[in-house]
Amino acid sequence: MKPLFAALKFLTILPVPASWAGDECELARSVKFFLVVGLFIGALAGAIAWCMAQLFSTLVTAVLIVVTLIILTGGLHLDGLADTADGFLSISSRQRSLEIMKDSSTGAMGVIAIVSVLLVKVAAVASVTKPQLIATVLLMPVAGRCAVVIAMSILPYARAEGGLGSLFYEDRTILNALWSITAGGVVGWLALGWAGLAATGTALVVTILFAAYCYRKIGGITGDTLGATCELVEMTVPLVICICPVRS
Repeated sequence: MKPLFAALKFLTILPVPASWAGDECELARSVKFFLVVGLFIGALAGAIAWCMAQLFSTLVTAVLIVVTLIILTGGLHLDGLADTADGFLSISSRQRSLEIMKDSSTGAMGVIAIVSVLLVKVAAVASVTKPQLIATVLLMPVAGRCAVVIAMSILPYARAEGGLGSLFYEDRTILNALWSITAGGVVGWLALGWAGLAATGTALVVTILFAAYCYRKIGGITGDTLGATCELVEMTVPLVICICPVRS
């Protein structure tokens, strides 16, 4: 069970005891549990969303849901999105892009990326029909963590010197990607029927397209681009759901 707790400790702000999570070896073996952690985050956020929907307007509820997801994850993936935007949207060589992404400061492109993604998330969640709201909130973090596993499975690590993201490559296997695609699709179907399948299918397409873009820009992925992948896919899910209002 230690790899599961390691994934929970890494991907959330929950105070998981160090003795439960183990060391880096357990964290390296935790990739297969990313989807489970995504499901846990989604279930917790969905329960909070249900309470919010009883008290607030649609727009306020959407804002609070997006803020809740940020709090539960400690903004981990937003940080990666900002660094990726700074590196990718600069006119730089591969090496220079990697250097920019490693810089802890956030530039204008990073701020723009964060604001844009959050605004789209809020608008999309606010546009989802009320009966689909809880299921959509559940599915967003599930699809995001599945996308991270898929991206890791199909692309090499871009930094020769390694980094935090390279740790997970010790347990890299295409089976993890197949598990994520299959399980993510099942969760999507159980949550929202055809609309859920459409959302997870579109999320898969977005993951592959962004992975191809990462490969062209820097020759692979980093921890930052994995965070960006998660955020882009989380944004995609409610966008698809809000144009598929009928559950089947």
